[in-house]
Amino acid sequence: MQEAPASSKAPKRPGRVLLRTSDLTKSFGSFQVLKGLNLSVREGQVYGFLGRNGAGKTTSIQILMGIQKADRGRLSWFGEFRQRPGVVEKQQIGYVSQEQFFYPWMTCRYLGRFVSRFYPSWDMTYYSQLLGTFSLPAKRKVVNLSQGMRVKLALALALAHRPKILILDEPTAGLDPAARREFLDIVSYQADHEGRTTLFSSHIVEEVERISDRVGILREGRLCYQGSLTRLGDLVRQIQLPEPFAPQAPNRLEALQREARLRGFEVLQKDVKHGSLVMRAEPRSWHSWQRDHQTVESRLSLEDIFLGLTVERDLIV
Repeated sequence: MQEAPASSKAPKRPGRVLLRTSDLTKSFGSFQVLKGLNLSVREGQVYGFLGRNGAGKTTSIQILMGIQKADRGRLSWFGEFRQRPGVVEKQQIGYVSQEQFFYPWMTCRYLGRFVSRFYPSWDMTYYSQLLGTFSLPAKRKVVNLSQGMRVKLALALALAHRPKILILDEPTAGLDPAARREFLDIVSYQADHEGRTTLFSSHIVEEVERISDRVGILREGRLCYQGSLTRLGDLVRQIQLPEPFAPQAPNRLEALQREARLRGFEVLQKDVKHGSLVMRAEPRSWHSWQRDHQTVESRLSLEDIFLGLTVERDLIV
């Protein structure tokens, strides 16, 4: 399998925590969507919030934005614990939701003037520059914009008051590949050149890998990993029997699985057909495993790691 590429972003010195959640829970009827979400985003980071469809990403972001209310847990914005962000906090946040709802008769320029009333720090000159950068005609009405242009307009509106943090909830959903790439380039530029702290939600691994320097992977309402992409690649690896098709291979694989669990490894997937295990452990545990076993060890792509962490455990392929 292809090894996960190293992040192209230079390491950043962690800033102060702008956003933190502590044990957030949320249920809809008898179905519990969030089961204790603990998430933290530091100043200057691009945080990729990754999860399969239905994992609870949008619910999490709606709680962060005050659209939904958590059943239990704590939420901290800019160091202050609150049930939901107040007006002062929201004026420091830029938010782009999955769907964009604008007055269709407004032009791009007029929409900016309309939204500016809600933000004391709104910079109309900067907004006009963003429209030019994003190739958005100032005099064109929203009704005449393509889906990709509407998403870029939403981003311009989210940036024009120069927020401390940008929250993006699967903003590329419904975009064609060219529009998606252009949008990601814009977000990456904002992070690299403007120092824009960003929480970027997606179920598309390639998007998160491209622009993020820290990731949180959501599985069934909890984060199953939070940290750098580099460390994630060090933790999750695949081992394969040297003779995977030998008659005794299934029994050998079962024995290795039992031993791995005794050593504290987390077995994520078992592939009996090809004689392999995908496991998670600290690097020092991998060093001792290499010393004691004659198995073929390989690093995985981020997509393979994501699937290993989010599919049913002990999957027999």
